[in-house]
Amino acid sequence: MSGGLTQSVIKRIIRQVGLECAAQGQTLSETLVAFMVKAVVLDPRNDFNMDQILTENDMQDLIQLCVTRLLDTTNPSLSTIKMQVYFDMNYANQDDLLSEQERVLEGKLAPVVRAITEAGPRAQGERDNVYQKIVTYVLLRSGLGSPTDIEAVREVTAALQSIFPQTEMITFISLSKKDKEQQLKDLAMLVTGIRLYNKQCQKGGSGIDDLPAILNEAIPSATQTVDEHLNSCRLLAHQYIALLESMQEDPHRYSRLNTFKLKEALFNMRQYEGFLCILLSDAITNAREVESLGVQLEATMMVLKNTMQDKTSIESKDVFPLFMELSKLWTGFQDAKLLLSFLTNMCDNLQQFSEIPSQLFPEEMLTSLLEGVTVKSDEERIKETMGTRVNVSDFKNQEWLFPETTDGFDELLIQYHGFCAHSIGVKGLILVGNPAIGILKHKEKCYAFSSKEAAYIFAQDPDKFIQLNVEKAKEYPELIQLLELHHQFEYLVPHAQARNVKKCSMKPPPKRDSSTQTDTHILPPTIVRSYEWNEWELRRKAIKLANLRRKLTHAMQTDLSHMRRENFTQVYLPKDVSTQTKRDNSSNVPKPQIFLKGLRGGSSPTTHMVAVDLTRPLDET
Repeated sequence: MSGGLTQSVIKRIIRQVGLECAAQGQTLSETLVAFMVKAVVLDPRNDFNMDQILTENDMQDLIQLCVTRLLDTTNPSLSTIKMQVYFDMNYANQDDLLSEQERVLEGKLAPVVRAITEAGPRAQGERDNVYQKIVTYVLLRSGLGSPTDIEAVREVTAALQSIFPQTEMITFISLSKKDKEQQLKDLAMLVTGIRLYNKQCQKGGSGIDDLPAILNEAIPSATQTVDEHLNSCRLLAHQYIALLESMQEDPHRYSRLNTFKLKEALFNMRQYEGFLCILLSDAITNAREVESLGVQLEATMMVLKNTMQDKTSIESKDVFPLFMELSKLWTGFQDAKLLLSFLTNMCDNLQQFSEIPSQLFPEEMLTSLLEGVTVKSDEERIKETMGTRVNVSDFKNQEWLFPETTDGFDELLIQYHGFCAHSIGVKGLILVGNPAIGILKHKEKCYAFSSKEAAYIFAQDPDKFIQLNVEKAKEYPELIQLLELHHQFEYLVPHAQARNVKKCSMKPPPKRDSSTQTDTHILPPTIVRSYEWNEWELRRKAIKLANLRRKLTHAMQTDLSHMRRENFTQVYLPKDVSTQTKRDNSSNVPKPQIFLKGLRGGSSPTTHMVAVDLTRPLDET
């Protein structure tokens, strides 16, 4: 802050305030405590001189004031500051939200990806195990079902085998790690597209919700809820403004009403309105994106059906791009669902910070106080002043901008979030500005006003009223963010380095270590190796070249060599040859079989013997 509050003293005060609040049962964030310390120091009613070194008693007084304000649960200003801190610490635009979601998903899938890409299986069983891990990765990456759902696992396995059979695992293993990771992502998208197409054809789709139908029902409901909260807080803001204007006209009528609390309630509603407008704008943008995605999904499905109709086989180049497109569109639906859930949670959590004003000023009290008082909405105030505008000729040294004479008029960055620059410091009111009256350009900054009279008064001495607005923000610290006055108080912020000034955010930006290296010689070397600085060396080279001019190269050839040429002879190696002249043969001689008949005699006294030859002929053997 200054010499009176060094960084170490500020940290000590913040830590002590946080401990005392925790002792009272209130656990508060360091960001909230730091903002409250700044608010107490800025408040001129507390008489803290930042140019002087704080004594120990001063620091104790500062700590007690901070603790008292942080523990005051009926203070609308504290609720507004809590709302601002909560929104700054939790809100993220669509790109940041989806980037964070992608980072979380990559972190969850990292172990599975590492197990797939770093594995080098050789056996068939090991390859099958890696293939099952790829199935798990595809299922988790798509977000369409759970790995514990057997039916979903079967669908993913069947779809994966149709485009990446297990026989291709050998080729996959040989790829580099980067190529493996890219192929895994491509496979996940292709399988997702196949499953979505099968679901459309009523041939599967286990674990796949009908996101288009769910979003088409949920987004209008969420948008209506945000719109209802927005209308309610605007009505309260208009009532508070009407009541404050009536109190300024007739102070005796509302002598018992706390003007300070009423202004804090007004600032609370204006801040709540600003945050709800951001959420409503995001919800409307999300609805348009879902509508566009639905049209594209239907068209892609129709093209895919026409391509695959009545065909038993089809080339991958014709359908793979369509499957990839289906996956991208479905990812868009998933992102829209995530964004819708985020916006709904933000809206529900912001509502708790707007309850204090309604408790301090119940509806019955406002109704009785506003009897006979006209409550004007922002639209009605703008409509009343549409016919009036600043006369440029009344100001010699002021530059005024109008819609018909300024290019990009609607894109001008108006100070104080577009509210009237005069009513803030003079009346303590947050009135909507009407750019049609004329925008004052002072020191390269633009200011809008709620009426022609306010514009004329402000233009007489802009620096004076700008300083009044700064003093009003010191009295009501919630105005620093509501009116975007961070540049006015940057030198007073204790943790200025820990805030994103461009976005006016209080949360510390992410940090990381980095290093740079400068090349010794950026340009290519221009050293001439043949350069000689010695004159005598140059003379020596010159003499050498001069002598070479008188030299000749001679060559001769003899009669024995001028007709010679190289000869080559090629012979064939002998081949193995064998002959056989011997032959084995055999013969079989018949065995003689001769029998004698009549050796035993007979009835006749004379013996008649007959020789019987039964030997087989030689030609029959």
